[in-house]
Amino acid sequence: MTITIIGMGLIGGSLCKAIKAKTPYTCYGVNRNPAVLEAALRDKAIDKGFSLADKLPVSDVYIVCFHPKAAIDYIESKSKEFAPGSLILDVCGVKSKIVQSAEKALFPCNVRFLGTHPMAGREFSGYDYSLPTLYDGASIVLTPTNQSCQEDVDLVKKLADNLGFGRVVVTTPEEHDRIIAFTSQMAHVVANAYVKTPMLERHGGFTGGSFQDMTRVARLNADMWTELFLMNRGPLLDEINNIILHLGEYRDALANEDETRLHDLLQDGSDRKIQSLEPEDH
Repeated sequence: MTITIIGMGLIGGSLCKAIKAKTPYTCYGVNRNPAVLEAALRDKAIDKGFSLADKLPVSDVYIVCFHPKAAIDYIESKSKEFAPGSLILDVCGVKSKIVQSAEKALFPCNVRFLGTHPMAGREFSGYDYSLPTLYDGASIVLTPTNQSCQEDVDLVKKLADNLGFGRVVVTTPEEHDRIIAFTSQMAHVVANAYVKTPMLERHGGFTGGSFQDMTRVARLNADMWTELFLMNRGPLLDEINNIILHLGEYRDALANEDETRLHDLLQDGSDRKIQSLEPEDH
């Protein structure tokens, strides 16, 4: 199998490295920066490199690793350049708009599409931070539609297993976006808002694991997350409104010095977390 990775930042670069380290497949890389292609060739992360201006190489699978808007634009503009009969994947953190746009552009060209979302990343971006082990043990979400075929889902499941992913979840694009608003996007919103306090300048020597866990994703790529948040505006607004409601409950209990109410709120939150744990988390 021949796989072409289009966009070789953290996610795409890590895919290249994992493919070459863990599979017998041929891997081509497409990137706008010649220095990245040269580095990937030196690292033996790709078999051959192409610029964005080059004609796309013939491949069985293409994985588009751009931010959401750029991914949509690229797929629409290159729809007639993908090899007929090939499978296109994306790695964006929202799915409904990506899948809808990609299927509309690709299916008339006899090219298939399957939305995917690798649940892995780092606080840093760019090829220099990519790792062949980035996906080890991580989940990957697949979002087939009624236009998808089971053979493509099975192929991507096998590829994910080869690359070290620990779990494959299959759902709809809409359900993906509802859940990801809670599990990922809200975490970034809360962490980013949490550090906007004068106390941040005075925290030295006062932090432990809880502070590090809470603030890790406050450092983010603002361009990418702005796109993700706006493309998933409805579900994310629901989650923000929900947390505002519950924060108000804690605020009121403190303001009223209501020890029983505060204790009940804390116990309820703790119980919910314990009940949500999967067997491997216990």
